[in-house]
Amino acid sequence: MRVRIGDEAKEFRTVWMESHIVKMINQSKLPHVFEIYTSFNHKQTAEAIKTMIVRGAPAIGAAAAYGMAQACMEASNVEFDEYVKKASETLRNTRPTAYNLFYAIDRVLKAIERGDSIKEKKVLAIEEANRIAEEDVGICRKIGEHGNKLIKDGYRILTHCNAGALATVDYGTALAPIRFAHYEGKRIFVFVDETRPRCQGSRLTAWELLQEGIDHAIIADNAAGYYMKKGEINICIVGGDRVVADGSVANKIGTYEKAVLANENKIPFYVALPTSTIDINIKCGKNIPIEERDEEEVTHIWGLSKGELKKVRVPPKGSHAMNPAFDVTPARYITGFITERGIKKPKDIKKLFKYL
Repeated sequence: MRVRIGDEAKEFRTVWMESHIVKMINQSKLPHVFEIYTSFNHKQTAEAIKTMIVRGAPAIGAAAAYGMAQACMEASNVEFDEYVKKASETLRNTRPTAYNLFYAIDRVLKAIERGDSIKEKKVLAIEEANRIAEEDVGICRKIGEHGNKLIKDGYRILTHCNAGALATVDYGTALAPIRFAHYEGKRIFVFVDETRPRCQGSRLTAWELLQEGIDHAIIADNAAGYYMKKGEINICIVGGDRVVADGSVANKIGTYEKAVLANENKIPFYVALPTSTIDINIKCGKNIPIEERDEEEVTHIWGLSKGELKKVRVPPKGSHAMNPAFDVTPARYITGFITERGIKKPKDIKKLFKYL
């Protein structure tokens, strides 16, 4: 992704690996501070996933793969199998909803099974982690190319949360078609849902669009219906953290209500995601595990005040909050899936299983 640092624009990936060190853009500091977080071992990488220094299903998957590679390099010859297995459980327990996390961990575990020696297993782990990251870049590029075909010149697009380059290794899922439409010279405008409680829309998506020079405006989550009813939104494109066999999608909390509103107002509603986000082991949406996060994310809000990042409490002390991080959108509200293999209808989701 393009990041403007002073007068210069530089290219960064969201997460990458140098030797045994995993580096990632620290998303907890954006948009006010651009900082690279350095993780020296798999436990630090797991903590970065858990605390959302890195977030977004594909980016989490890549980070977890790198964490597994770190664990393999850390393990001694004597305790290699036991150490790596324990590390895999540590990484699995960071975020329960995003399927790419589990997909990436299992791929690295399967890769090291091909090694005849511990030395070879360590090499295979690094190679597989890098392969997962490289594949994600190519996949997101294809998602952008396919999704661009849905965006006409002059379109006004609604997004929710952040499914941009920050949520992947590069390009993004939901933002990839928007990037490619912009690169092609189409005149577009993006309505950016703020996405409470962590405000990934106003903090991260707006930041990405600003870096690219894409025209946009942040709107309150509960303003989307207002603009839909006025006829100001032509298409909705969101990301997805897990898709299951019946075509249901788990995504950031608030996605479901946007899909229902889009359906009511006859606005196309697309979900952009790689096929690695499809979980063939879960048959229907009601069985998707939903992460419950700390209530402080709802009761407090943070921002920049007089040059300092500050967190303040909004509701009265004694009032508690509930904080589901995701909701599930049934297939009947989804116009189609934008994948690296083209645009698919929800009823065709099972046809993608053969690629998994």
